Amino acid sequence: MAIKGVLFDFSGTLFRSESTASWLRGTLAASRLTLPEHEVARLAAALDRAGALPGGTPTVDVPEHLVDLWSRRDESAELHRAAYTGIARTVELPDPALYDALYERHRTPEAWRPYDDAPEVLRGLRELGVRVGVVSNIGWDLRPVFRAHGLDPYVDVYALSYEHAVQKPDARIFAQACAGLGVAPQDTLMVGDDRRADAGAAALGCAVHLVEHLPVARRPDGLRPVLGLVEGAGAR
Repeated sequence: MAIKGVLFDFSGTLFRSESTASWLRGTLAASRLTLPEHEVARLAAALDRAGALPGGTPTVDVPEHLVDLWSRRDESAELHRAAYTGIARTVELPDPALYDALYERHRTPEAWRPYDDAPEVLRGLRELGVRVGVVSNIGWDLRPVFRAHGLDPYVDVYALSYEHAVQKPDARIFAQACAGLGVAPQDTLMVGDDRRADAGAAALGCAVHLVEHLPVARRPDGLRPVLGLVEGAGAR
C-alpha cells in the first residue's frame, strides 16, 4: 500500500508554542505594562500550572464551571476564546485587559516556531509527490503561522476543528481532510502527538504515527521517520 497523503497535527507535532514566560512577557511589553521580574516569574508559573497557554502545559484541573465549555472548546472560535480566557482568569492579573491580550498573542506567528525537522520533512514529502494536510483542534486560523514561517507552500489542505464544528478524535474531521487531499483514508498516514485525538484517524482507516510532544532539544528527529515510512510504503 503506497502512502499518497500525510496528515499532520499542528501544535506539538509540526510547531511548538513559546514558553508561558515568553507569552506573558511579550503580552506585557505590547500592553506597555512593567512588573518586577519576580512578579512576572510568579504569574508565569501560575498561568503555566493552570494550563492557560494553548499549546503549552496541558490543562489538568478544569474549574467546574468550565468543564462543559472545555470539552467543546475547539468546535468554534467563540468557545475556544471563552475556554482559554476562562482558564487564564483563574490567575489574578494586574489588568483585566491582559486576559484578552494574552489570547491574542498566542494566535500570532511570533508565538510559534516549527520544530527543527518540520521544514525538511514537509519539503521531502513534496519532492516525493505526497499530498499534505494539517488537521488541528483549534479555535483560530493557523494559516498565517504557516505562511510567516514559509511552510504554507507545502500544505495542500487545512482541516481546522473550528471551521467544521467537529474536533478530533471524531472521524469526520479526518474524512474532511482526506477528501480535501483527494486521497483515500487507506492511503493516508496521520502524524500527531496525542494518543487519543490523533489516533482517532485509525477509525477511518488511516495509518497512524505518533511522535512525542517534547521540548525541541529532546526531539531532534521526531518527524524524520515519517519520510522513511512513506518511502518504505512506496510513495506515489
